[in-house]
Amino acid sequence: MLYYVSGKLAHLETGFAVIDAGGVGYKLTISQSTYAQMPPHRSVDEKPVVTLYSYMAVREDGIELFGFATSEELDAFKLLITVSGVGPKAAISILSLLTPQKLTLAICSDDKKTISKANGIGPKTAARIVLELKDKLKKTAFIGNVGEDSEQETFYDSATSSDKRSDALSALMVLGYSRNEAESVLRKIDISSLEVDDIIREALKKMK
Repeated sequence: MLYYVSGKLAHLETGFAVIDAGGVGYKLTISQSTYAQMPPHRSVDEKPVVTLYSYMAVREDGIELFGFATSEELDAFKLLITVSGVGPKAAISILSLLTPQKLTLAICSDDKKTISKANGIGPKTAARIVLELKDKLKKTAFIGNVGEDSEQETFYDSATSSDKRSDALSALMVLGYSRNEAESVLRKIDISSLEVDDIIREALKKMK
């Protein structure tokens, strides 16, 4: 299976890119986000060298390659297609609207409305994405945090006892903040009257 395709950017337009790798032109379906990150062609004879992380979808009617500018976008794509009813095209549509970080934030804060704004994604599909991926993202966020000091473990226990605090903590960690940073800033926020997305916004403001 191809992990990435690297070569000259032979052709680029909204929706797909063609990479010339060793004389073979690979057509990869891409999101709007990846499209925006592709370098411009300077001239007909001078084509920039690019690398796209790839996913090969095999169906009865053929094989299609999907390309991603970052490994994070590829990981988000793979996660999305595990949701029942969400295929590669739907996942690309979502990632054309939301970066992996914004998608994570939407899922962890139950923001189904934002996800449903993607082309071809209705409210029911958005709700299913949140339902099926929320716990997966939370588990991913806490990988590698075992064995820290007792004060941190105590905070973790209290966090899991509160859905709002736990969800906000998970979202911040998936967004790239360390557990220490997330815990520290959440201690400074009165979450009693706030929804999860508001808690996360307040936390991000304090992170700056």
